[in-house]
Amino acid sequence: MDGLGLLFHAVVAIGANHRDIANKSGTLRMTSSDPFAFDLDGDKLREECGVFGVIGATDAAAACALGLHALQHRGQEAVGITSFDGTEFFTRRGLGHVADNFSTGESIAELPGTMAAGHVRYSTTGGAGLRNVQPLYADLASGGFAVAHNGNISNAMALRQELVQNGAIFQSTSDTEVIIHLVATSRFPTLLDKFVDALRMVEGAYSLVVMTPRGMLACRDPLGIRPLVMGRLGDATIFASETVALDVVGAEFVRQIDPGELVEVELDGKITSHHPFGNHKPRPCIFEHVYFSRPDSVFNGRSVYGSRRNIGMELAKESPCDADLVVPVPDSGVPAAIGYSQESGIPFELGIIRSHYVGRTFIQPSDGARNAGVKRKHNANRALVEGKRIVLIDDSIVRGTTSLKIVQMMRDAGAREVHFRVASPPTGNGCYYGVDTPERSKLLAGRMNIAAMREFIQADSLAFVSIDGLYRAVGLDGRNNACPQYCDACFTGEYPTALTDLSTREKEEAQLTFPVGKVA
Repeated sequence: MDGLGLLFHAVVAIGANHRDIANKSGTLRMTSSDPFAFDLDGDKLREECGVFGVIGATDAAAACALGLHALQHRGQEAVGITSFDGTEFFTRRGLGHVADNFSTGESIAELPGTMAAGHVRYSTTGGAGLRNVQPLYADLASGGFAVAHNGNISNAMALRQELVQNGAIFQSTSDTEVIIHLVATSRFPTLLDKFVDALRMVEGAYSLVVMTPRGMLACRDPLGIRPLVMGRLGDATIFASETVALDVVGAEFVRQIDPGELVEVELDGKITSHHPFGNHKPRPCIFEHVYFSRPDSVFNGRSVYGSRRNIGMELAKESPCDADLVVPVPDSGVPAAIGYSQESGIPFELGIIRSHYVGRTFIQPSDGARNAGVKRKHNANRALVEGKRIVLIDDSIVRGTTSLKIVQMMRDAGAREVHFRVASPPTGNGCYYGVDTPERSKLLAGRMNIAAMREFIQADSLAFVSIDGLYRAVGLDGRNNACPQYCDACFTGEYPTALTDLSTREKEEAQLTFPVGKVA
C-alpha cells in the first residue's frame, strides 16, 4: 500500500476494532468556571498534561483511573482512557475532571482488558474540544494503536502542512496526531520501527505511552524534557508522568525512563529497552522542581518537596529581609516558605487561609457581592498579619495580576510591610515544550525589570532566586552555562531545540531576557 493509502487507514478515533464509548453514550461533562472567585492558581504556568499506562493488570482501567486522579493537577480540562481486551480497543473520553467521567463501576466496566492507557490534559497546541482529548486512536492496515502524549512538538505545524499537501486528512488539531500520521506513512515494516522513524522527524518534547495489539510502548524525547517513570504492581508494568501516581495505585517505583529511551512491554510481560536516538545531554524541565510536579513526587532522582524547601533556603540567603512573619501563598508556596523560614529564623505562619470546599460550580454571587467573592477561596488571616512585616513566598510570577491582589490583600488586613520573594527566577520567556505560557507581552518579566515589577505589584520589596541558586537547590553546584543541566528557557531564553514553527520575529523576541537582579 502506498503512503496515501496508508493515510486513509490512519483515521483518529475511528476503526473496525475500536469503540469510542463516550461519543456513543454522550456522557460528557464540563464544569463552568466562577468568574468572581479569587483563584490564586489562575495566574500560574500550567503543565499541559499527564499520562498513565498499565499492562498486565486484571483491573487495568480501574488502576489507570486511579493513577490519573493522582495526576489531576497536570491537566484539569479533559480526561480519556483507552483499554485493550486482546481483540478490541475501547475508549472513554470526556471534558472535566477524572471523577466527572470515571467515578462509577459502570464507566470502568466499559473498558475491559488487562492493558489501559490514560491522559489528563490542558490545551496548549490544538486548543480545547472533545476531538483533541487523548488517547488518540488510529487504525492502520497492520492494526490499531492508541497514543497518550505529554509535551509539545515544536515543528508540528511544518510537519502537518507537509502531510496535508501529501493527502493526509486530520481529525483533530492536536500536535499528537502529527505523530500518528508520520507513523502511518513510515515505510518500515514493524510498528516499533515505524514509531522510531516517525519520532526522528519531530522536534520538541514528548513522553509517550502507546498501546498496540502486541503490548505497550513508552518513550521519552532525547533530551528528556518531559518526565516519565516506570513501576511494578505484581505482574503488571506501569508508566506514569510522576512517581506519585505509582504510590497511589500501590506500585513500586522501578526507575525513570531515560531520555531518548523507548521501552517495549509485550503482552506476556517481556520488557525490552531500546535507545534508537543516540546519546544526548539530558535537559529535563527544571520547572518540575519549582511547580509542576506534586511535592510528594520524586523527579530526576530528587524529592520535589526537598527541592522546593531548598529553593526557599537559597532565597533567604540571597535576599534576606527584616520581617516578623514568613507567609506562603497557598498551596504551592508552602515548601519554599518553610525553607525560607528555617534559613532566616523568621517564624512561618499561615497568613493566607485557603478554602478547599469552594468548587467551580459554586453559586454565582449577585452584583453587589462581587467584591466579597474574591475572598471565598483565599482570605487573609487578619488576626495574625495585622501590624506585622510580612514576607510573602510564591513559586513564580507570571502575569503579575495575582501577585498584586495578594499584596493588596495583606495590606487590607493591616500588614505594616509586605515583601515579596519568588522561588524561581523571573519568567520572561514562553515555553514551547508543553506548558501553557502566555505570550511574552503578557509575562510581567517579559516587559519589565525587577524594579518596575515591584512597583507594579505594589510590594515594599521584590526579589527572585537566582538561576544559580535554583540549580544549587536541586543538588548541583550551579548552572553550567556552557552545557546547562536542565531546560530553563522560560528563565534564560536558551532553548535546547530548534523552534521551527516560530516566525523570525517570535524567535527574536524569545531571546530577549532581562538580567536577574537583587531586591528592588
